Amino acid sequence: MKNKIISKLTIVLFMVGVMVSCSEDFLEQSNPNQLSTDSFWKTVDDLNTGLVATYKSFSSDNNYKLLNELVRSDIAWGTGYQRPFNTNEYYLQTFNEASKDPVQKWSQLYTTIFRANQVIEACANLKGTLPNADKEAEAVVIDGQARFIRGFAYFILNESFNNGEVIIWDKVPGGEDGFYKDLSTSQQVKDFYRADLEFAKANLPATWEGREKGRITAGAAAAVLGQSYLFENDFPTAATYFADVINNYGYSLTPNIGSNFTTMDELNEESILEIVRSTDYKNELNEWDWRDTGATSIQQQLTPIQGWWGGVAANWLIKEYRNDPMDYSDPRNIITEEDGTQRFRKFSLRTSWSVAIVDDVDMEYYGYKTTGEAANFNVNMTCFWRKHTNWDLGFESENALSPGKVRSGVNQRLIRLAEIYLQYAECMIEMGNVDEAMLYINKVRRRSGLQLLGLVGTGEYPLNDHDNKAYDAQSLMDHLRFKEYPLEMSCEGHGLSRNVDLRRWGIKKQRFQELAARRYRSEHYVVTKEDGTTATRWNSIVLEVDPSDPDAMDNWNEFQEAAVNYVESEHAYWKLPNSEVITNPIIGGTEE
Repeated sequence: MKNKIISKLTIVLFMVGVMVSCSEDFLEQSNPNQLSTDSFWKTVDDLNTGLVATYKSFSSDNNYKLLNELVRSDIAWGTGYQRPFNTNEYYLQTFNEASKDPVQKWSQLYTTIFRANQVIEACANLKGTLPNADKEAEAVVIDGQARFIRGFAYFILNESFNNGEVIIWDKVPGGEDGFYKDLSTSQQVKDFYRADLEFAKANLPATWEGREKGRITAGAAAAVLGQSYLFENDFPTAATYFADVINNYGYSLTPNIGSNFTTMDELNEESILEIVRSTDYKNELNEWDWRDTGATSIQQQLTPIQGWWGGVAANWLIKEYRNDPMDYSDPRNIITEEDGTQRFRKFSLRTSWSVAIVDDVDMEYYGYKTTGEAANFNVNMTCFWRKHTNWDLGFESENALSPGKVRSGVNQRLIRLAEIYLQYAECMIEMGNVDEAMLYINKVRRRSGLQLLGLVGTGEYPLNDHDNKAYDAQSLMDHLRFKEYPLEMSCEGHGLSRNVDLRRWGIKKQRFQELAARRYRSEHYVVTKEDGTTATRWNSIVLEVDPSDPDAMDNWNEFQEAAVNYVESEHAYWKLPNSEVITNPIIGGTEE
């Protein structure tokens, strides 16, 4: 009897074991309606699909937050209200770890890194398994693009947040590494992203053709590497990379500086790193649709036509644009009137293509022959950036998406050759080669028909107008810092340069104090319209006044709050976002 019971019990246990085993197998099976990571990354086409998603994340304006970076520098004034009133926490230097925009920047950059890591891991896993050598080589190029995007994101994080100490994710979070990591030192972050950029430089092509044009190139990797060394004041190393960019990738300055600011001539010979924008893929959306603001909020913030006044040039910069000296020997600066008479342009080509000034009578604006006709330059709003806006498209059709529309198809140029020329010039000044520095500054100036620097009859272009000044290292550096960089590069790029420059030069507090001491007033301007009628643009031309004049106190100044509020330890970098501190137990100190 006992043996029978044992036999029956054995059979029952065996059946239970089989059922448990089957149940476990069933639970481990993949959902046939849902792709897993393991089942998706199988081919080069899969890698390309993942790379497209990575490029999409790379293109988000939240990675760069250009307007917020502008208004916390000396370049811009921005609030959404009329001058001189201001409540913008970035302009006032009152932002902190809970401020919305840097939190969004942090989040978006790590989203970009996450997507890049997916592609990078998949490339590593597929290496040696693809059907032929061509597919293996294609996968390496895909890997190079993903590595660049990850490296570029860490370049921005390192220069933007927490004195450069941020979290390094070299793989997709999860598994044994978990979902939380500690901060790395600034140097560790630099070493990490530079390795990515060097890989991209070694494995990406110098150019792309046809439909592939606009992808990341080896030259872009070299340019970012150069900027990374410049930003830590390692001028010899930076100069080596900049010289490589200048000499080895076929870049050249466009004949017209305006080719870099509108939909005209996008992805041109001067472009090194550019985000492609288009309105073609979202025409079904309402122009105010929230889903469409990621790529176009800059247009909405900058345009004076039903825009939000989110960022306008600071008064000192407006004055510099108004006084940008022209080369009167350059025929591009001569205007021929309808009656055949000739005169010189009122403002330089660089000024007219960069900003909209009420009394610019030589440049159209939103379909009007002169700038002042198109917009109300009233209440001390005396200048607007043309960059990133649809001003050249006019009113001719709804498809133009011009005034009153938040969307813009203008590509975002993150790095262009003129910037590299000027940064190379800074390296040359620091290394004691003033003549070489002046040569590259003058290349940039000559492209826009500007008076060249140096003694008359000297330099690469002896027949052009020169300012007839003998520059030494200090005077040329002052010119570069406070005229050439801001006039050429204002309101463009990846957002880092001006704040990083002021920080590494050690002058940001001093700069705010110096600008806060200046005072301004404005005067009216009467616009003559095409139909012969006139209109007054009230308080539309800014004038600087002597601060010692007793009447000067009746006017206004800028940056006075920033001069008081700015503290190097608090505001030189964005703070580590409190959202990261709260949710990350390692950083927040809550890990058991």
